[in-house]
Amino acid sequence: MKALLLVSELEDYTISFASGVAQHLDVVLAVPRRRYAHLASSFDPAVDLHLLDWPRHRSLSNPWFLYQLTRLIRREQPNLIHLLSNSTLWLNLAVPFWRPIPLVTTIHDVEIHPGDMETRTLPGWAPELMVRQSGHLVVHGEGLKQLVLDRYAKSADHVHVLSHPSILRYAELARRQKMTPREADGTIRVLLFGRIFAYKGLEHLVRAEAILKDVLPNLRITVAGRGDDPRIFQALMGDAGRYDIRNRFIEDTEVAQLFLDTDIVVLPYTEASQSGVLNLAAAFGKPVIVTDVGELGGTVQPNGLGMVVPPGDAKELAAAVRTLADSGELRNKFGTNALQWAKGPNSPERVGGQAAAVYREVVGSC
Repeated sequence: MKALLLVSELEDYTISFASGVAQHLDVVLAVPRRRYAHLASSFDPAVDLHLLDWPRHRSLSNPWFLYQLTRLIRREQPNLIHLLSNSTLWLNLAVPFWRPIPLVTTIHDVEIHPGDMETRTLPGWAPELMVRQSGHLVVHGEGLKQLVLDRYAKSADHVHVLSHPSILRYAELARRQKMTPREADGTIRVLLFGRIFAYKGLEHLVRAEAILKDVLPNLRITVAGRGDDPRIFQALMGDAGRYDIRNRFIEDTEVAQLFLDTDIVVLPYTEASQSGVLNLAAAFGKPVIVTDVGELGGTVQPNGLGMVVPPGDAKELAAAVRTLADSGELRNKFGTNALQWAKGPNSPERVGGQAAAVYREVVGSC
């Protein structure tokens, strides 16, 4: 059986997912050259990687690209096409030419997150149309499945739940380069990582830090990633000197070092679906504090990955930070669970096997 996977972004997710599926069946992956060329060696060798001159949304060369892509699909003759994100525009026009090959589409976010200006650049009708053109859908949690069923005219047996696979490549990079954590000096390091938009809850982390100013003087918070400038909350900070703010794109080796050095990874989101950051932290065996939004609480609690607090509650967030800061034993317990989860039930190979089973079910039902 052969599956052809398509995606224009989501590099870390795609590397894990495609490499995992390739352990169970033939995988052809078509992605933009400009985003993936430097990552080619990160894929499992079993992935048949095609780097395409994939235009941006507003390029007039998109019709020619769709023609070339359709030729590739007809040449490869896959049993199934899986679009790994519905954040597309032009692919909607090509879907009718791919029939009768079954089309599966993954929906990462049923609703756009508050403040996510990057995703908002896409016309709202585009992801909606791709969902409606797809015979089957994949989501990363039972709660998201219910949201999809409530919103779209899809039968329950055409919406499949797969876990977001662990993101292992940064931990593997750290191991290959023999990177080591910063020497222990009594500091408790907390990391908020990723695209910093309104829904990421930075304001509540800043308020929590202010609460902890006098009771946890050894706390240091790193905010790393592009997006909103964290300094807009400077007036709320208990001690601005306790912050390491890196408001920019973070290179791979720096990502690896950040996760090696941190003691606690926080996801104080006010709204979410799931999170790649959670799956990255687990690969480093780091305990997390998450808010009970989307699939975060339902992932962290049953797997013993860390602590869960209510969204928007700085006092509860501060209490959780202090609890983990005061107990190295508890941090180690959660961290051990996280690493076992990342390399076991949530590993790319295990999730890939579940995806392969979904593919066979879809093809068998056609």
